[in-house]
Amino acid sequence: MDNGRRVAGCRAAALLGFMLASVAASAAPTLRDSDCLDCHSDKTLSKTNSAGREVSLFVDTARLAASVHRTNTCVSCHADVTFKHPDDNRPVQPVQCATCHGRATESYSASVHGMALKAGDAAAACQDCHGSHDILPSESPLSPLYFSRQAKTCGACHDQEARDLEASVHGKATAAGKRDAPVCTDCHSEHKIEALKNSSTLKISREVCSKCHASERLNTKYNLPDDRVRTFFESYHGLAAEYGSTVAANCGSCHGYHKILPSSDPDSTINRAHLVDTCGKCHPGDSEKFAFGRIHVEIAAKKSGPDLSSRINWYVRRIYLALIFTTIGVMFAHNVLLFLKKTAARHRAEAGFVLRMSLAQRWQHFVLAASFIVLALTGFALKFPDSWLARAMGSSEPFRRWTHRIAGILLLAAGVWHLVYVLSTREGRRLVKDLFPVRQDVADAWQAARYLAGASDTKPRIGRFGYAEKMEYWAVVWGTLIMGATGLMIWFKIDVTRFLPRWAVEVALTIHYYEAVLACLAIVVWHFYHVLFDPDVYPLNRACWDGRVSSEWYGEEHPLDRETLKKAMPSQIEQGPAAGPPPQK
Repeated sequence: MDNGRRVAGCRAAALLGFMLASVAASAAPTLRDSDCLDCHSDKTLSKTNSAGREVSLFVDTARLAASVHRTNTCVSCHADVTFKHPDDNRPVQPVQCATCHGRATESYSASVHGMALKAGDAAAACQDCHGSHDILPSESPLSPLYFSRQAKTCGACHDQEARDLEASVHGKATAAGKRDAPVCTDCHSEHKIEALKNSSTLKISREVCSKCHASERLNTKYNLPDDRVRTFFESYHGLAAEYGSTVAANCGSCHGYHKILPSSDPDSTINRAHLVDTCGKCHPGDSEKFAFGRIHVEIAAKKSGPDLSSRINWYVRRIYLALIFTTIGVMFAHNVLLFLKKTAARHRAEAGFVLRMSLAQRWQHFVLAASFIVLALTGFALKFPDSWLARAMGSSEPFRRWTHRIAGILLLAAGVWHLVYVLSTREGRRLVKDLFPVRQDVADAWQAARYLAGASDTKPRIGRFGYAEKMEYWAVVWGTLIMGATGLMIWFKIDVTRFLPRWAVEVALTIHYYEAVLACLAIVVWHFYHVLFDPDVYPLNRACWDGRVSSEWYGEEHPLDRETLKKAMPSQIEQGPAAGPPPQK
């Protein structure tokens, strides 16, 4: 009992000591703003910094009360200041803005200013741009970062650039109160300030100047030419930039970077009086005839163009378009007719034919192929709306979406049709039976691999369907089920999420896309070879058209089926100039 009492007493004493310490800590005096203002309200208070420059330490309480930091206390920012200041002779450390503005500070650290400070060089810090005790939101007309005051703020360090900007079309528009005009941060970014002097042509032309000059809204609002970005990238300079040139001229190479003036201004770098010098920076020895040529050439110029060059281009373009369509059209028609004549003659010369696909099978194949092609085209157009494929289908996203859905319904209908066909007809049941994988297919695939690799001179002897056709058939079955299920989940996502979590739809979308890529590549690489590009059937295996294949080819590719059918049903073989194998039913 005595030991228990002693333990309980120790615990009570410890708890009491902890409570007293907490109360003492909470009662410890804190530095109040009034304590700081006892000194810093003096307008004459100043110090000399390390550069020998006198810096005022006066804090204007009225301006502080109007700033965004009005609810902050002094020690919220100057966390290292104590009651010993200034008697301890320890200089106050720079404010750590990252305490509250972490993301902005991170961006600033990667800027030219932040990198310069890390290297020990002089550069603008937060307070140089935002102010210190009088920080205002950038939307405030009194803020040093307000759009009409920003050039002056940056000009404290970049005075020549500020003067050039003030004289430019951009500076004059800003002075007139037009916020759409670019200011320093519109081109150089805000916290992650970039030095664009050594940037690539592609970056300056596409990511800086194009932000405004490719804008339909701004071009319409200020009556600016709407083709400047497009015609630049169609020119030699733009094309060279697209392909990675580091020396091709960018927008600023000709127009200037800060002092951008219209060509009518005598001081403009693109004024006729200066064009030879401007172009000569990259093309030494240029003449007026060279320099006075148009850079922003509109190939599809109007008949009533602004100059003789544009009007001549209009006629030349029309003449060549007529010449191209007429010449190439006649050539194409001639070769198509010749191709058809020779293909028909080749088929007439073949010894005999075998019925490979019945009419029902051909119709099922046609619906499957047509719906698959439409699904592939519309599906990738929906996935990549900025692609040439999407543009070729017009600007209507609902049209592409509903065409895709209708094609999907047709594909599923073809699948149901095929299922009924294989279950209800003798021909269909036999088809599935002959397409069902067996152990011999593995041996045939191994023998084919050895033959193709040159390790054997003997091809595998195949029956009605070999491993290649079986693999393709069951891949179609699998793909139709997967694409149908995931496609319906994506289409009816609201209903699906009544029973399944939303992520199930996202997974279905991923499966749908990559299964489509797999299917399209398999069709192009595998199926198209066997039915189009195989030298033995080129230009087309006609089984999908009229159901027939050459008896000679069939005997070469499916010898086991030929021998079996010749013994079992010799009367079923279609007769040509030479006997072929019997039809497949």
